Amino acid sequence: MPKSSPCVFHWSSLWLASLTTLVVQSVLSSSYSSSSTYRRSAADGKRTGFMERTLVLLDVNTRSPIRVLNDNFLSLQLDPSIIKDGWLDFLSSKRLVTLARGLSPAFLRFGGKRTDFLQFNNQKNLAKFRGPGPDYYLKNYEDDIVRSDIALDKQKGCKLANHPDIMLELQREKAATTQLVLLKEQLSNIYSNITITARSLDKLYNFADCAGLHLILGLNALHRNPDNSWNTSSTLSLLKYGAGKKYNISWELGNEPNAYRSLVGRAVNSTQLAQDYTKLRTLLQSVRYYHRAHLYGPNAGRPRKNAVLLLDGFMKNAGSVVDAVTWQHYYMDGRVNKVEDFLKTRLLDTLTEQITKVNKIVNTHTPGKKVWLSGLGPAWAGGINNLSDTYAAGFLWVNALGMAAVQGIDVVLRHSFFDYGYTHLVDQNFNPLPDYWFSLVFKRLVGPRVLTVRVAGLQRKPQPGRVIRDKLRIYAHCTSYYNHNYVRGSITIYIINLHRSRKKIKLAGTLRNNTVHQYLLQPYGTDGLRAKYVQLNGEKLLMVDNETFPELKPKTLRAGRTIAMPPMTIGFYVIKNINAYACRR
Repeated sequence: MPKSSPCVFHWSSLWLASLTTLVVQSVLSSSYSSSSTYRRSAADGKRTGFMERTLVLLDVNTRSPIRVLNDNFLSLQLDPSIIKDGWLDFLSSKRLVTLARGLSPAFLRFGGKRTDFLQFNNQKNLAKFRGPGPDYYLKNYEDDIVRSDIALDKQKGCKLANHPDIMLELQREKAATTQLVLLKEQLSNIYSNITITARSLDKLYNFADCAGLHLILGLNALHRNPDNSWNTSSTLSLLKYGAGKKYNISWELGNEPNAYRSLVGRAVNSTQLAQDYTKLRTLLQSVRYYHRAHLYGPNAGRPRKNAVLLLDGFMKNAGSVVDAVTWQHYYMDGRVNKVEDFLKTRLLDTLTEQITKVNKIVNTHTPGKKVWLSGLGPAWAGGINNLSDTYAAGFLWVNALGMAAVQGIDVVLRHSFFDYGYTHLVDQNFNPLPDYWFSLVFKRLVGPRVLTVRVAGLQRKPQPGRVIRDKLRIYAHCTSYYNHNYVRGSITIYIINLHRSRKKIKLAGTLRNNTVHQYLLQPYGTDGLRAKYVQLNGEKLLMVDNETFPELKPKTLRAGRTIAMPPMTIGFYVIKNINAYACRR
C-alpha cells in the first residue's frame, strides 16, 4: 500500500471482534480439514493450520468516501507530433474512434513537449506542412488524403472513415521516417515549429467529439514579444476560428515552463507566467463564445527545485485564474531496458512524494483548488519498444491511478493515447496495448468515489500490514454508475500483486457474505511480463471488429470464498449487492 493509505489502522472494537471471530473460525475449520493445502504431516514437527501461510484480511469503510473525483478521472493525451508525422489525418478511423470512445467520458489534452512550437494558420490545407516522406509515394499519398477529406466533408455529424490498407501502409512508412526526425529533435533538445491548420483543428475536434471526449488545447507560450511578454496574435486567430465553428474547447498555456531555459535558452519566471495566464483569461473573456471556457495550468514538470519555485510563485500570483492546477510526472528514463525496473516498489512510491509536494504548495495559496496530473507515463523520452508498451508497464499505470485517487488528484491524463513513442495505449496498427485494456476495465468498473481500505496480514508471527505494504497494493472505489450491470451500492476493489508467489485475500467485515465478480488480468502468450496481449479470466482480449469490443466476462466467486491472486498480476473485484451507503448516492 502507498504511504497515503496506511496499512495499519486503529481497529474499532467491533471490527476487531469480527476479525478475531473470523480468524478463530478459520483456524478451527482448518484443523479438521482433510485438505493437504492447510495441513503438514506430523513428521514436520510444525504447527498445522493456514496461519503458517500469509493471508490478507480485507475490509472497506462503506459509510462515506474519503474522496470524490472528477467523472473524467482517467483521461487521455495526444502529442502535437501527430501533426508532423501525419497520423492526425487518420484520427477519423472508425477503429480509433471506437477505442477512444471506450474510455469516455474523459478529457483529451492536445499537448506535450511540442506545444510551445505550435503555430496556428487559418487555412484549410497546407500540404508543405505535412512533413517529409519518400518521393515515390508522396504524391499518391497526398491525393488519397485530399480524397479522404472530401469524403469526410460530405458526411453530417460525426465524420468517420474506412481507410484502405494500402493507404495505412504508406502512412506507416511516412511515420517511421518522421519518427527518426522527431527522435533526433528530442535527443538534441532542438525542436522545429509545427503548423496547426484550420483543417487540422477540424480533424482533431471531430475525433474528440465523435469519441465523447472534451478537448483541452495547449497554446504556444514561447511566442513572445521583445520584452518577453506573451504574444497573443496567433492565439486570438485560433480562438476566433474555434468560436466561429462553435467548438467546445478548454485551454492551457505552455508545457513545463520550468524547463524553458534548457529548451530555448530563455527563462519565463513565475511572475511573468502568472501575467501570461491572466492575459489569456482576459482574452478568453473577450471572445464571447469562450468567455466561460475553462483554463488549466501551469503544466509544471516534476516538482523538483525549479518546478517547485515556479509553481509556488505562479500559485501566489495567479492561482485564482486557473480552474485546476496541472503538473506532470514520468517514472523513469526512457533508456531503461529491464522488466524489473517496472516492479520496484521504491519507483512506484515516488509518485506519492511528488503529489505531497504539489498538494502542499496548492493548499498554501488556494486551499481546495483541484489538482490534475496532466501528463503521466511510465517513462519519459517516449519510452522504449518492447518494454514500456508491454504488460509490465501496467503495474506502474494501475498503481498510479490508485495512488492519485487516494491522494485526491482530480484527473489523471495518460500520455499518450496513440502515436508518439512507446508509452501509448494503441499501436500504429490500431491495436490496443496492455495499458489500454487496463484502462478499459478501470473505466467500466471504477467510479469516482474513493473508499478507505482496511487490511491486516496474518502470519505465524503476526506483523499486521507488512505483507501488503510493499508488494501487494489494494484500492477501493464505488463501482462506476455508468456500468448498468451493477446496482448502486456496489464496490470495486483493485489489487496489484508484485510478489513472485500467489497471495490469498479473505474478505472480512462488511464484505464477507457477498458474491464477488472477478476480472483477473494476466499476460497472454510465452513472453510473460513482456507480453503485448492480455487475457481476462483466461480469455485473450481482442477487438471483435472495428466497432465491437470483446465481452468483459467476470468470473463469479461465491460468498465467503478466498480471493487467490496469482503472482505478478492485476485484478479487479466487484462486491455485488453490498448496498454500501457511501455508494448509494
